[in-house]
Amino acid sequence: MAKDLHFTMLLDVYGSLLTDKQRETLDYYYNDDLSLGEISEETGITRQGVMNCIKKCEQRLLELEDSLGLVERFTALKADMEKLEALVADRDSADKAELLSIIDDIKRKL
Repeated sequence: MAKDLHFTMLLDVYGSLLTDKQRETLDYYYNDDLSLGEISEETGITRQGVMNCIKKCEQRLLELEDSLGLVERFTALKADMEKLEALVADRDSADKAELLSIIDDIKRKL
């Protein structure tokens, strides 16, 4: 399941760098949870062709992440924001509400 989530995130970030057919095939596989046979029927590609497309696209997404690291940076930034939020929540100060508001604004932009 974690692998599926990782590829779903990679698809969200880098999907526009794939062809329409590649993006559609991965969307069916990861987001719609269709089987290879169901994707084959939807796209008119053989099951083996669907499997080859998925493997090729997965490799491309991993290469893009290795080069650009956007998903890794997003994940690290999100974890840091959660730590910061926990630290601020433990504070006893008048500016606590303002700090939490700033954190919420940043999280919405992620």
